[in-house]
Amino acid sequence: MKHVSTLALAAALTMTAATGASADDHLEEKTTEMTDDGVPGPDQDPYIWLEEARSDEALAWVEAENALTLAHMEADPRFEQLKNEALAILDSEDRVPYVSFRPDGLYNFWQDKDNPRGIVRRTTLESYQTDDPEWELVLDVDKLAEEEGREWVYKGSTCLPPALNKCMIALSDGGKDATILREFDTSTKQFVEGGFELPESQGGIQWVDEDTLLVTRNFSEELQTESEYPFTTRIWRRDQSIDDAPEIFRGDKKDVYSGASLLRDNKAVIHGMFASRAVSFHETEYYVSINDDWVRLDIPLKASPYGLIDGHVLISTDVEWETPGETFPADSLIAMNLEEFKADPNGAKKTLVWAPAERQTKRGAATTGNSLFVSMLDNVVGRIVKFDFADGEWQQSTVNLPDNATLGIATASDESDQIMFTATDFLNPTTLFYSDGSGDPQPIKQEVSRFAKDGMSVEQFEATSADGTKIPYFIVKPEGMELDGTTPTLMTGYGGFQVPRLPSYMGVTGKLWLEKGNAFVLANMRGGGEFGPMWHQTAIRENKQRTWDDFIAVGEDLVERGFTSPEHLGIMGGSQGGLLVGTAFTQRPDLFGAAIVQIPLFDMLRYHLIGRGASWIGEYGDPRIPEQREWIEGYSPYQKIVEGVDYPTPFLWASTADDRTHPAHARKGAAKLKELGQPYFYFEDMTGGHSGGVDNEQRAKLQALQYVYLYQRLVGTPDGGDSSE
Repeated sequence: MKHVSTLALAAALTMTAATGASADDHLEEKTTEMTDDGVPGPDQDPYIWLEEARSDEALAWVEAENALTLAHMEADPRFEQLKNEALAILDSEDRVPYVSFRPDGLYNFWQDKDNPRGIVRRTTLESYQTDDPEWELVLDVDKLAEEEGREWVYKGSTCLPPALNKCMIALSDGGKDATILREFDTSTKQFVEGGFELPESQGGIQWVDEDTLLVTRNFSEELQTESEYPFTTRIWRRDQSIDDAPEIFRGDKKDVYSGASLLRDNKAVIHGMFASRAVSFHETEYYVSINDDWVRLDIPLKASPYGLIDGHVLISTDVEWETPGETFPADSLIAMNLEEFKADPNGAKKTLVWAPAERQTKRGAATTGNSLFVSMLDNVVGRIVKFDFADGEWQQSTVNLPDNATLGIATASDESDQIMFTATDFLNPTTLFYSDGSGDPQPIKQEVSRFAKDGMSVEQFEATSADGTKIPYFIVKPEGMELDGTTPTLMTGYGGFQVPRLPSYMGVTGKLWLEKGNAFVLANMRGGGEFGPMWHQTAIRENKQRTWDDFIAVGEDLVERGFTSPEHLGIMGGSQGGLLVGTAFTQRPDLFGAAIVQIPLFDMLRYHLIGRGASWIGEYGDPRIPEQREWIEGYSPYQKIVEGVDYPTPFLWASTADDRTHPAHARKGAAKLKELGQPYFYFEDMTGGHSGGVDNEQRAKLQALQYVYLYQRLVGTPDGGDSSE
């Protein structure tokens, strides 16, 4: 999807309590000795050596743990069936090939059993709308990886507008976030000999023209932030060494991320430059280049440029914004005339474009040749709104798409009014809609049903959290299910970084879990983005425990209503969601029968030192500061694993190649459990990065491991016995 740019921070990072007496009162308290800055060191933490991702000692530990887990899971006769069912869905040729618009065609990245690493291919709109499009191969990633002897994973491309034939291809070695960038010509379908090339790093580029790049990368260890992101930008011209490219913007090493970005409209005309300094994950200073000087933009730290449409610069704010003569509400869109903005960015008149009603929030956006489209949530139901500036005012209209569905913008064309949308829910396969701007969107493709939905129902309920807040959740379950607490139920959620978790078609989960008579629950906790910025901001830093309380409250509500019982209730989550699951099973081990902790944050007293953890201090706080360490230590799962507690045999898994949430978190959690004689399972994928799995075979294996575990813990072994070791 081609989103309206929110500048460098969003591009680079797209990823993510008042302690007192709470749900973990019954656990034995354990005080950890600290170093001078309050962080456990080697003398206090015997497993710091597992923070070396690829040390011989750590990898030997991983191999031993993998062998134990695989021997157990693969011996279950359900493993092969579940893996084959997952792989059949992931490799199916009748999947919808989602595309992006470019002047020379519609581009698609495709993976299947013949192309496990994937191919980049293109077709025409006319062909795409048929049942069997004709595709032209542009780049074969499998062939490239074989020729170069690398574990290449395709991470997308950034192309020169408006022609777009020159692109910088991003390739990751093994699935890491860090990529190399290499110039590629889509007309010749070849990498450009002697063209632009950048070594492995975080950060990105923008094309200024055919021979010039704006580069924001980690040029050296000294020129990266404490979060290991770039904080300088250079102008790089063809046939010039990157070392000689002049620096045009510099932030600070203490920033999360800093860099400059072009102010370019959807006709590819450059109107100037922005720069940003992310002083925390959620707070950014923006600057505008005026006569070769950087002028600070007078907007809130929790506001950002949203795009350029119809001769106006749009600003989105996550907090109330007081300006002379008008106060704009949080989550609103504000416009400034482009020419006024270029002359005086802080003095330009500001006009309200849109403000949310109760329980409304905006998500993503995209531009076509003439309009802005914004994806929104209205009480967790999707809407797409079109904005145009005409007759001296902003006009908006709702795009005619299905009701009671999760709606998204799949792709949009800058050169025309062509746009595609998606509509999905838990039980109905995703439908792709197309419009050329002349009428309502029409369905052109639909995913094939992957599981039998007959006899299944979806309902929404509310749980009451510890402070009385109502927390909504969805449950997908068999119709007429007996409320006797016996239904195996899988609950998941996220609850962080203002990211919403929404109903969507679950092909693999439907086939491997729902179709077999089990239930699935999606919880919408505070800390996420389901109801706008305040839903997030009310559950960060000193109030992060609210997220964990919300999740626990949903689990308690499921039991109280008779949907399930602790012995049949499992929880699963990844990244921030892995931290969520870690806090849940350590604070309320009596409430859950299974816990899948995926690529998690887990040791929150050292998280800022592991991987890119320092970038998330704005979400959780800084454990080096005593007051903030107290918030964090109140829930950090690694420190909360103690003797004498019967935990629900968790399954922790991670990826060696994950350079975002480092595998050390999951490793140390497993090692701590082992030390205390607690049963657990651990698995680490040697490639795959933060998303887990670089090809469908690998992804299917991960799915099978997790669902075998769930069946063993929540349903029982095939012979009716227990499986807790």
